[in-house]
Amino acid sequence: MQFSELGLSAELLRAVGEQGYTTPTPVQQQAIPHILAGRDLEALAQTGTGKTAAFVLPILQRLTAAAASPLQKVTHTAPRVLVLVPTRELAAQVLESVRTYGAHTGLRSLAVFGGVGINPQIQTMRRGIDILVATPGRLLDHLGQRTVDLSKVQMLVLDEADRMFDMGFIRDIRRIIERLPKERQNLMFSATFAAEVRELAHTVLRNPAMVEVARRNAPAELVTHTVIKVDQDRKRDLLLHLFAAHGWHQVLVFCRTKHGSDALARKLEQAGVRTAALHGNKSQNARTRALADFKSGKLAALVATDIAARGLDIDSLPRVVNFELPNVPEDYIHRIGRTGRAGASGEALSLVSSDERIQLRDIERLLKREIETSILPGFEPQHNHSVPRPAAGRTPAAKPAQGRSRTGAGNRSGAPRPARSGGGGGGGAKPASHHSGQRHR
Repeated sequence: MQFSELGLSAELLRAVGEQGYTTPTPVQQQAIPHILAGRDLEALAQTGTGKTAAFVLPILQRLTAAAASPLQKVTHTAPRVLVLVPTRELAAQVLESVRTYGAHTGLRSLAVFGGVGINPQIQTMRRGIDILVATPGRLLDHLGQRTVDLSKVQMLVLDEADRMFDMGFIRDIRRIIERLPKERQNLMFSATFAAEVRELAHTVLRNPAMVEVARRNAPAELVTHTVIKVDQDRKRDLLLHLFAAHGWHQVLVFCRTKHGSDALARKLEQAGVRTAALHGNKSQNARTRALADFKSGKLAALVATDIAARGLDIDSLPRVVNFELPNVPEDYIHRIGRTGRAGASGEALSLVSSDERIQLRDIERLLKREIETSILPGFEPQHNHSVPRPAAGRTPAAKPAQGRSRTGAGNRSGAPRPARSGGGGGGGAKPASHHSGQRHR
């Protein structure tokens, strides 16, 4: 199928062609016809599958078609489309897609989020917009100041719905929905559909079409997974060794905490690795600058908390490093989803200390396989990595599927093949590649 077969306007096809795209992704093929038909939609799709364009393109089509109708010759000042997203970064990314694909439509758009002044946002909304992209907290600020009118919203999009639950936005979302017209089209996109997300879908969506393009909690298909066992106090030195030995030039590194991200970024910078930290305590200007420098290649490393696990779209990112494993195994899927996007290959490398063996076991159970594990000469761990035996009555960790190889074949990191680990429940790997409730992350 080609984009030209989806019933999109000439203006949209021109914009899509200017980006070099001719063939829609599976989620675009399935979602766009339903949205164009006016149906509510419940879509299960990972980031990196093209889901943003899957709702942006038909939204633009419907708005331009309405504007062309003789009955709709009126100047709109209030937004007709509201897209709710969990983070500033995702808001900026969605807005970029709206403006890229809507370049020839004349539609007006704006993203509102915290961490920046509210007055410029107010001034833009007063001039009139068609599409509003917002984080829940900042949108409630505007509602509280009566600087936004949601009475004309015809389409509501909940993007990364599961992440908004994780960040504690459910009350904010419900308060916002109460301010919307009852008659509207509703679209929900999520990488997972946990019970609470499903409950929200049942209350918001009406007879929705269902789209599922990736199995639940599925990792990117073209990402290789690697674990290197190392003591916690040697992780920084090991990471520096990997940068120096293999000439890494673009690596997204995940830490659990803001303080840890800052400390690691300073360590890398002092060693000559151009680095910036990205987390919720950084100003929006600092976050925007760090991401832009990383994308352009000015930075070799971006050290981030899980704020970057969703909504960062970086072309051909070669690898993600888990300096620390996440406490929630699903977050591992979202972290590594920053690489191996849009058909490209990628590497996910995790540096795992003995105190993280439970998290590793839970990630392997989610993946339904063991991850190949290695030890680098000179960084041999001195602490036991074996997983404690479950207490009586508890279900033991799932065994790996029969016949899976735990050899080092396929190593694409450039690292010399390290010695195999002798024990523990960590499984094997190819060396290569909890939630804060802050309102304006």
